[in-house]
Amino acid sequence: MKLIMLGSGTSTGVPRIGEDWGDCDPAEPRNRRTRVSIVVENAEGKRLLVDTSTDLRQQLLANAIEKVDGVFWTHDHADHCHGIDDLRVMRYDRSGPLPGFAADETARRLRARFSYVFAGEHGYPTICELNTLERLRIFAGFGVSHCQMPHGPAQSTAFRFDADGKSIGYATDFSEITESMVALMRKVDLLVVDCLRRRPHPTHAHLAMALEFAKRCGARRAVLTHLDKSMDYRTLAGEVPDTVEVGYDGLEIAL
Repeated sequence: MKLIMLGSGTSTGVPRIGEDWGDCDPAEPRNRRTRVSIVVENAEGKRLLVDTSTDLRQQLLANAIEKVDGVFWTHDHADHCHGIDDLRVMRYDRSGPLPGFAADETARRLRARFSYVFAGEHGYPTICELNTLERLRIFAGFGVSHCQMPHGPAQSTAFRFDADGKSIGYATDFSEITESMVALMRKVDLLVVDCLRRRPHPTHAHLAMALEFAKRCGARRAVLTHLDKSMDYRTLAGEVPDTVEVGYDGLEIAL
């Protein structure tokens, strides 16, 4: 099983427009962050994309990913879904739409905002068939489980993917640790976890919360993501435990 981290940055990326690097060293390539998204891959070569970030085209090209077998959305905030049109190219050589999955409210919002993607328009075919997560247990050789997380006044979906005797958890955009989150990620081999900054934030996990979550669920390994301009790669790498690493665009981890 493999994790490919397509993007590791917060909603404005690093640097922000205007070459605003904040505390991040511009000379460190791992500080250049596009918006968050991941791909998980199993031994059969099946790939699942989680979120269609604003930078999706650039990310897929950078990681030489030509196709995926399914798409999962955590929620409908712009940095997680506004690259959705880049799925069109992956539809070209398929006999039907790409399978997509999201929680009920996220699915409702995505359909309202991107109706042409999910219902076709003006003679163009449907790009993605959007399904809810209610009955999903297995897809493309992956066991799939999930729960809802508090994301300030909104919610985001946490996913756990199991394949080949290994597990990858993805929990981004949360502001509180719940028991259902801990249960979902119990003893996960790799946890990719929201970590916006060091100071608390009303809608995101900060460093202490991210580390607490990894410890409470007993994750064997954790990777920090959704990092803002205050989180310099090398500085942060020197602060975290040995079982935790700082995520960056293009990071690949094979389990």
